[in-house]
Amino acid sequence: MFKGASNKAENVNSPDKLNRLVEGTVVKGDIKTDSNFRLDGELTGTINTLGKLVIGPSGKIQGEIICGNADIEGEVVGNIKVDGVLILKSTAKFRGNIIAQKLGIENGAEFNGNCHMGNGQPKFENTAQPVAENELVY
Repeated sequence: MFKGASNKAENVNSPDKLNRLVEGTVVKGDIKTDSNFRLDGELTGTINTLGKLVIGPSGKIQGEIICGNADIEGEVVGNIKVDGVLILKSTAKFRGNIIAQKLGIENGAEFNGNCHMGNGQPKFENTAQPVAENELVY
């Protein structure tokens, strides 16, 4: 009756699908998705994605991040757990703790915090304190 209905259900969780918050969008709350996610806006809360997370140059997150892989060009204040590869691009400003299998930091990126690479789960204290709006570097 509905042509292609069975294929649509299979594609909803496809990692080829992209979710996006554009510049100028501000979200306070938690985001959970099975697909890739690009953030060019601002998020205060937790983001959890099985796919790849890309934080664009104008993107800002204050909170926790759990993802499959990540490329960060913008600002993060909080902790991140990456099952695969985390790349801090040259424009990235990251303050918090990192747990990742592999980490790449480009020349010019800023990182302040602790990092644990490989297997095992370290016990980091939550050092990422909320930041006042006037303390964020834009």
